[in-house]
Amino acid sequence: MDEEGIVKNSTSEGYLRYSRRRYMFLAGCLVALVVLTVLTIRLGDTGLSYGEILGYLFHPDDSWESAVVWDLRLRVILATVVAGAALGVSGAVMQCLLRNPMASPFTLGISNAAAFGAAFAILFLDGGTITMATGMVALDQPLMVTIFAFIFAMGATLLMLGIVKVTDISPESIVLAGMAISSIFSALLSFLQYMADSTKLSSIVGWQFGSVSRITWNEEIALIVVLIAVAAYYLWKRWDYNSMEAGEDVAKGLGVNIGRTRMVGLTLSAVLTATVVSFMGIIGFVGLIAPHIVKKFVGTDNRFVIPGSMIVGGLVMIIAYVVSCYAFPSVIPIGIITSAVGGPMFIAILIGRRKRR
Repeated sequence: MDEEGIVKNSTSEGYLRYSRRRYMFLAGCLVALVVLTVLTIRLGDTGLSYGEILGYLFHPDDSWESAVVWDLRLRVILATVVAGAALGVSGAVMQCLLRNPMASPFTLGISNAAAFGAAFAILFLDGGTITMATGMVALDQPLMVTIFAFIFAMGATLLMLGIVKVTDISPESIVLAGMAISSIFSALLSFLQYMADSTKLSSIVGWQFGSVSRITWNEEIALIVVLIAVAAYYLWKRWDYNSMEAGEDVAKGLGVNIGRTRMVGLTLSAVLTATVVSFMGIIGFVGLIAPHIVKKFVGTDNRFVIPGSMIVGGLVMIIAYVVSCYAFPSVIPIGIITSAVGGPMFIAILIGRRKRR
């Protein structure tokens, strides 16, 4: 065999080994997610064995134990995984389309806009009542709160895209525009909190903390449908996203309509994020953390980054859920846990970029 053939074989074998490592990483994360989901169902005072849990998962009945597995545990845990997957893939696509590792649903202002919408609905449309059993504030109009959170989240997205359309700023600067929008809605939210009485203030603050326990099965099914549809579109456009990762000149040379691809991708990411936030409240930094973890192991190839971010996003969320429920004497809202982890990682990413430069 000549020298050129040896080089080609060596390159081919190296690529195959690298591809196998990426597939093994995704498979390992998926197995870990499934195992951790089953383990988490048994945590707490269920009194059920793993065999009984698996039996009720595959053969539910009308018993109390089956209701515990499906309605009290699986509903919340599945919502946690799906929300993590949605936020993870949204962050991955945002970072790709904007070519900025700081981009995420949280940093682009979508979460704060949703929080303002929810606070507006609570203050003006929802009475809020204190339940005698728990002393907690329950929403009288949870559907209206969800709708207004979604509307304002999408409104913030349209505002950001409008700024991009009018000013023709660079993709990197879109993150700065998102932070400005986030600051505006944060100020408006503080104003509503200042106006609210004690009951409504408790409702607003409680909603902001982020909770996966408030979601219903119908809402969860809606979220799963949106996630499947958006993720399928992202996977279909994976080669366009890869070309955009290589630079706009490369993408244009390959026939990619950069403006349309970016607008549609960001809009779908916003729809996915708005759906999660409107159902569960603010859950920060998952969309920032998950893609960076995946890229450490599989690189920037979106054939692997997109599904990997979904799986790792689910893992991050379920770990945060376990910590929030079982690491402290009382249950801590999951949004606090994700922000506590995500904040330091955000700083680490900034320091890492500085060192590379």
